[in-house]
Amino acid sequence: MKVGDGSVPVRPVQRVVIVHGYESSPDANWFPWLQAALEAEGAAVTVVALPDPDNPDRASWEDAVGVALGTPDASTVVVAHSLGVVTALRVLAALPEPWELGGLVLVAGFTEPLEALPQLDGFLAADVDIERVAAGIAERTVIRSESDPFVPPAASDDLAGRLHARLQVYPGAGHFMAEDGVTRFPALLDVIQSR
Repeated sequence: MKVGDGSVPVRPVQRVVIVHGYESSPDANWFPWLQAALEAEGAAVTVVALPDPDNPDRASWEDAVGVALGTPDASTVVVAHSLGVVTALRVLAALPEPWELGGLVLVAGFTEPLEALPQLDGFLAADVDIERVAAGIAERTVIRSESDPFVPPAASDDLAGRLHARLQVYPGAGHFMAEDGVTRFPALLDVIQSR
């Protein structure tokens, strides 16, 4: 039996929901590779196709993620990237209690407005009750790069602190996009499989 923090048995990952970010799609970056790798291990994987990713609307994005997530459980993991991070957190915060989630992995995550992307200020105007969200999640990991041109390291570090999450730093990975050379992400697969 796998064990998380030593006190609660952790069920094997059976379902993974992947949430992409701004100006992205399910076919971009490392999402297809991760989906194929997880499905090869027997997990059911959904990569949420967020509506109009070039002009994100908070309500429609949250609706799409909410439908894909449904009712999470201890064998479910949510993986989110960039603007998908705050969307996934908001969906979790809106779930009726009690709920549980086996794992949450946030890549290039943030919750506050970014100097590099002022066009997203409206989307990011409201914060998330992250501390409440953290209580329902067995394993929490935040992954960031030292060279992200959009998300300052401090923004991801703050998110990790508020979530009481493990922080993993990958120098030179940029914003973890194909343009940064990130089309495969074995370290992320390891995080999901080792929870």
